[in-house]
Amino acid sequence: MVVEKHVMFRVRGGLDFTCQLDRTDESYVKQTLGKAFESVRSAVRSPSLVFGVQNSPVFLWPNRSLQATRQGVTENTTCRELQQHIQINEGDSGKRSSKKKDKKDGTTSIINVDLLTEVTEPVLCSAPMLFRQEGKHHFVKMKLPADCVVSAHMDETIGDVCTHLVEALCTQLTNMEEVVLRHRSGTSLPIPEPFHFLLPEPVGLITAVYPAGVPDTQLEPVRKELHRRLELPDDRSCMRRANAYHFPDEPYRDGYLRSPHLALNHPSLEGTKLYLVQGIYSYHHYMQDRMDDNGWGCAYRSLQTICSWFQQQGYVERVVPSHKEIQQALVDVGDKPASFVGSRQWIGSIEVQAVLSHLLGITSKILFVSQGSDLATKGRELANHFSTEGTPIMIGGGVLAHTILGVMWSETSGEIKFLVLDPHYTGGEDLQVITDKVWVTDLKPRLHFSVKCKLSCDIVVFVKTMSYPTLTCLSRAGVVGRGRTSGTNGPTTTSACPSDQGPYEVGCDIIVMSLTPEDQLHFTRIIMCLNKHTRHFKKKFYFLSVKNCIQHA
Repeated sequence: MVVEKHVMFRVRGGLDFTCQLDRTDESYVKQTLGKAFESVRSAVRSPSLVFGVQNSPVFLWPNRSLQATRQGVTENTTCRELQQHIQINEGDSGKRSSKKKDKKDGTTSIINVDLLTEVTEPVLCSAPMLFRQEGKHHFVKMKLPADCVVSAHMDETIGDVCTHLVEALCTQLTNMEEVVLRHRSGTSLPIPEPFHFLLPEPVGLITAVYPAGVPDTQLEPVRKELHRRLELPDDRSCMRRANAYHFPDEPYRDGYLRSPHLALNHPSLEGTKLYLVQGIYSYHHYMQDRMDDNGWGCAYRSLQTICSWFQQQGYVERVVPSHKEIQQALVDVGDKPASFVGSRQWIGSIEVQAVLSHLLGITSKILFVSQGSDLATKGRELANHFSTEGTPIMIGGGVLAHTILGVMWSETSGEIKFLVLDPHYTGGEDLQVITDKVWVTDLKPRLHFSVKCKLSCDIVVFVKTMSYPTLTCLSRAGVVGRGRTSGTNGPTTTSACPSDQGPYEVGCDIIVMSLTPEDQLHFTRIIMCLNKHTRHFKKKFYFLSVKNCIQHA
């Protein structure tokens, strides 16, 4: 049993904002907006402000010595005691069913609070007065979407928590004022929107206010300043809207599970270190989206999971591509015929790489493994990948594909376990079923023809009766203000099938050992792809067998 020590209070609600702008000169607008925002801050500090604790009968007046509607609730009531008045509705938790309740989920309890205002005034109102003034005026009225979060210890009193919430609301209103002044256009004012971001320690959860309707691409200077102040890396997307923290009590509208590996208890192996995917992804598997792809769509699903990672980290704005869009992309790059669209044909690592480059502008490299048992020798490369890039890795070949989310690896003994996300799952979004038995010691899928390709060097492929896994490792885009959008070209990629980012200088011969006729056709397609995207290529490749050697010019 895990005893929680902290709780998050999240207060949300709309605050009325009104002002009248008679002129557009800078000093007048700044002064008028300042007075209007100060009026809203005064309303937050007024005795009429009310906090309504959701799923409970408790209402609090924070500016009236903490009056409460519930008998026994005072300013000295602790957060732990307040939780006893809240009815837990598991159906609204946003989590899928799970039969095991003792599993650590790593989340903090959240107490949601509604921001309200008492309608009746505590004092007598003055008689109404009417003023008439002729002229043209610009009257502004909008709801400010307040959204503040305060973390508290379970033994902290709700009197102190309410004080912190009022202070947080006033601070957020000041930030909103700065955003409105910075992004206004004449008398047109943007609606300021708060976003929460969970950053690595010691920063933790912070809130940033962005203007509604202004795209992320135009907020690059703002994010760069935030990165500088918070000492965040410049090659990571941390403060885009897509990076906003999703509270665990809020369900995702698209129905996909997010990062199911976070619900796992990691195995205990002496001398090993854990290396995991960084960030959030959605789990895509067979039979989703009303698509029966059982038996052929595993690589499509692994690709969709990878695309979701780049989308939800804010590197790309494009939605996760469907099977048809993936197939069309392969047709567009010349890898497949037009008849491929709408078919039930599987794809492999090379096709995944081509789609990522064409649709998202994402670069990747393919690691070659001679046989499934040799995958354990890639522990150092995989550990380094998850430490630096942190992206999911697709392992594929033939008609099977999986997604590697992490490794537990010992640098001294070489012992390794893989955290594998299986796209072959055909059931519902049941977190318990999905997270059972995902840590494996070895991977032995039925794998097929594979290529290890490096530009500006010899390409040697050994094809025997056994088959070969490939690991598709993806690179993050170095973006803070500059985003990756659909169709954006990236830097040079190491690939068996280069994208349209070239042309490249490739001067080498290709030697292929013991190819079957089917493999020869497959390899010829790769050569054609290389010819299309290179400036210079020696069009000589050799099919060698034990008895003879046939040269093709």
